[in-house]
Amino acid sequence: MIDGYLAELDRRLHGCGRFKADLLAEARDGLHDAADAYRAGGWSTEEAERRAVADFGPAAVVARDYQAELGMLSGVRTLWKLVLGVPAMQIAWDYARILTFGEWSRLSTPTPEWYKVIAHASHGAVFLVPVVGLLALLGTRWLSRRLDGPRLSRFCGALIAFAVGVNLASVGLLVGATGVVDISRLFLSVPCALLMIAWVLLSVRLVVLARRSWGRYATIVA
Repeated sequence: MIDGYLAELDRRLHGCGRFKADLLAEARDGLHDAADAYRAGGWSTEEAERRAVADFGPAAVVARDYQAELGMLSGVRTLWKLVLGVPAMQIAWDYARILTFGEWSRLSTPTPEWYKVIAHASHGAVFLVPVVGLLALLGTRWLSRRLDGPRLSRFCGALIAFAVGVNLASVGLLVGATGVVDISRLFLSVPCALLMIAWVLLSVRLVVLARRSWGRYATIVA
């Protein structure tokens, strides 16, 4: 009965394989400990396992709590990628531009005023995203004692979606505007071009992670 119960939990859970395996191992240990206690009390192996499973709770209810925890773990990993990865890309690109290209005055085409506004807004978003990520991490930690798992996961997911959306919008707007003004500015040097590509790929990856998180939160609700 314990193996069947764990198999049902396994089917219901979706998330990082390592975290999921840890939760299932924790459940397995708890169930076997409870069954051993019942056997020590004189119950048969089959009845001991049945009682241990019944005490542990319905698989649907336990899976809901475990799924919330998996969603939180996935969300926290995404938040750290936002907090560290986004500003790191901006700083690395700026240094690469200074070292391999030089000052902006070397540009061969004029810079429209509207482009300066977009560039400043994009740079501001680069620092807004990690701030939102840090607030989400701190808020999640503070609310973990005040909200249940599903509500906490949805709160974390909403902040992740906002931060990822801001980052993707800023990168997309900056790349698009640069392409309109002078597409060669995206390729000031080989390091700058590689870092820009890496930045776009990171932004897309964050969107994928955010979508997966939302799918896991939907699983919790279902």
